[in-house]
Amino acid sequence: MTTILSIQSAVAYGHAGNSSAVFPLQRLGVEVWPVHTVTFSNHTGYGAWRGPLIPASDVREVILGIDDREVLTQCDAVLTGYQGAPEVGQVILEAVELVKNRNPKAVYCCDPVMGDVGRGFYARPGIPEFFRDHVVPVADILSPNLFELEFLAGATVKTMDDVLAAAHTLRARGPKTVLVTSVVVESDQEQVMRMVAVDGNEAWQVETPMIDRAFTGSGDLTTATFLAHLLAGDGLKRSLEMTADTVYGILKATHDAGSAELLLVQAQDELVAPTNKFEAIPTT
Repeated sequence: MTTILSIQSAVAYGHAGNSSAVFPLQRLGVEVWPVHTVTFSNHTGYGAWRGPLIPASDVREVILGIDDREVLTQCDAVLTGYQGAPEVGQVILEAVELVKNRNPKAVYCCDPVMGDVGRGFYARPGIPEFFRDHVVPVADILSPNLFELEFLAGATVKTMDDVLAAAHTLRARGPKTVLVTSVVVESDQEQVMRMVAVDGNEAWQVETPMIDRAFTGSGDLTTATFLAHLLAGDGLKRSLEMTADTVYGILKATHDAGSAELLLVQAQDELVAPTNKFEAIPTT
């Protein structure tokens, strides 16, 4: 059975961070060991929330406690998203090193959550630079959105050629695979959203209809789904397609219901048997 150590934020109400990634992974048949970096009542998009940031030392203790069970040899991947402080980021890098020491075949998949188009940076000061300087070189799989891609690659992205060039710039610095999410380029005549997946041998893009609203937790769902399919051996093209099919299905169900939170439980069949099918095409 595939096993993932997921080090992310968590909310009691709604879906973001681990609260958006763990159940979809489990529904896909993946064993997940969640380690929380915050435990909030709800995601911060509401403007008010309660609950603690978990001190970096406590996050480290939880990870070391898992290692005490001598089970990290079974861990196939480390998955991370929002990092509340550089100190937590350092603990994550230590965890990646520990897991890879226990299982050299394990991979590190990072969603470098720091900002978005139209919003700018919302991560705490120092986090974007930490991702760029310390995380990118050690990540095996990286899943930036368009805004994060521009920052990490140090490039302006306006066209699909720019997207590919920036993705390859990141690959040259460490990650074997780059998934770019929320891609909208100047040449798009229709209201579509694209995802682009690039590795050392292939580059694919897939487009889905635009749903004109923001969804908190969708990036966490996207990265978790993509990682699960890659680890299942589905290949880059199929993993991208299944991610697009799944995420669009969940987002559409959420939008149609007028829900403020992702309908991960109510629409869970979309995780394993998506209603919509989108075909990826080569991109060069």
